[in-house]
Amino acid sequence: MNKSLANQLQYYRKLQGFSQNDVANKLNLSRQSVSKWENGHTYPDFDNLLLLSELYQVSVDELLQENKKLKKEIYKNNTEIKETKKKLKFINKKINTDIKDESLFLLILSGISSFIFPLGLILAVISILKNKKSNSYYILVYVISIFAILLNLYDGYIHIANYMNWGNTTIEQIK
Repeated sequence: MNKSLANQLQYYRKLQGFSQNDVANKLNLSRQSVSKWENGHTYPDFDNLLLLSELYQVSVDELLQENKKLKKEIYKNNTEIKETKKKLKFINKKINTDIKDESLFLLILSGISSFIFPLGLILAVISILKNKKSNSYYILVYVISIFAILLNLYDGYIHIANYMNWGNTTIEQIK
């Protein structure tokens, strides 16, 4: 059974048949100090630990031995907890990116916007603004959106050119 230092101190005190008052008087301390050690609120300094080991007729190692085992187990558990936290963080990130991945929607929006002249410019810009690095097709959304903007600008030029009759030639027959 693993015991903390507090339990070890209490165990060896009772084993020797001392009360907390007896230990406090022999070490020239208050009973509250001994009580705090045994309740785990504070720890004795090294000098008092040496005096306690002499009083209880055990080595300092024996007083701390179970505590070392407990520290090893705590370290092992902390390592396992850290590994589990890393795994959970990775899984949580994966779940959140899968749920929040708007890349397919943005790809479709950018693709459609390349064919609709005035609205396409606005939709392509919205696609670029809503795109995030966490999206699966992050770069592809940018490429298609830029292509859609360029195509819409070209379509706009064509519409304006047709309206203004740029590039139209008329042939008239001279009599």
